[in-house]
Amino acid sequence: MIELQSVSKVYRSILGRAITAVEDFSLRVDDGEILGVAGPNGAGKSTLIAMLLGFTRPTVGHIAIDGLAPRRYVERNGVGYLSELIQIPPRWHAEKALRRYALLSGSSNADAPTVAATAIKRLGLEEHCHKKIKTLSKGNLQRLGFAQATLVPRRVYIFDEPTHGLDPVWTHRFRGVVTELRAPDTIVIIASHNLDELQRLTDRVAIIDHGRLQRVVITGDVPDSSAAIVYRLTVVEGAEEVRTVFPVSFDHGRGEIEVRVNDLPELNRGIAELIGRGVIMAGVKPAESVLEAQFRQAVGSSARRS
Repeated sequence: MIELQSVSKVYRSILGRAITAVEDFSLRVDDGEILGVAGPNGAGKSTLIAMLLGFTRPTVGHIAIDGLAPRRYVERNGVGYLSELIQIPPRWHAEKALRRYALLSGSSNADAPTVAATAIKRLGLEEHCHKKIKTLSKGNLQRLGFAQATLVPRRVYIFDEPTHGLDPVWTHRFRGVVTELRAPDTIVIIASHNLDELQRLTDRVAIIDHGRLQRVVITGDVPDSSAAIVYRLTVVEGAEEVRTVFPVSFDHGRGEIEVRVNDLPELNRGIAELIGRGVIMAGVKPAESVLEAQFRQAVGSSARRS
């Protein structure tokens, strides 16, 4: 279990000016949970991660991982960490790098090659394992960093922008690897700008802006059916009929049309009427996810207060 209680972090410039990076942040993350952290650039996510890893201490407040200060916890147990910027000596070869990291993670000399080989296979790096780090593409370097972060089992994993640079195939496979990491005694924290990924992967998302926790979103929630909602209809034939049934918010062309309804019964009645008129539809979904709507509201309201 990770607990942050009224945590603030204040930096001071050489001229003595105080800069508050994180302010009065309180949150509990339970074992077995996958937590997302989202926020605009400069919101305080990097400082929050640095404190969770024990790289820096809070100016005010308390952070505990399994009852220990983060630095002490990491020293005793280790953390699977993927940084936003992966820095590995450029002349190292990928496989040798993972062997070295396996040794640093506590594997024996005899086990390190097997540990590295397993990670290489899991992340599909077989054809790149003998290449120098400096020759790897951004996506392959990202996969190597993810392989390093998951070399050995940990109880806490922290991934900072993990899908940055990954192609759609490996973005999808990344979801599978994260799902495999889920366990009753494990915590996974994913900081990302990709709200769609956080919606798919996490149980909750902490939205941070101006250093403050604005709100925590449960990703499994459904839109409030009592409020006006915008849905995107994908129409194969008969798109011209949509305007006669629904108020259209935006027409993307090629049959992608956004409509606004007051509640789900109204949406269903309208769709039934369109189908009755012979309209052929391929899909219906909210124009934005619960998380996207909550993020927009949280960051917008934060900006208005600043």
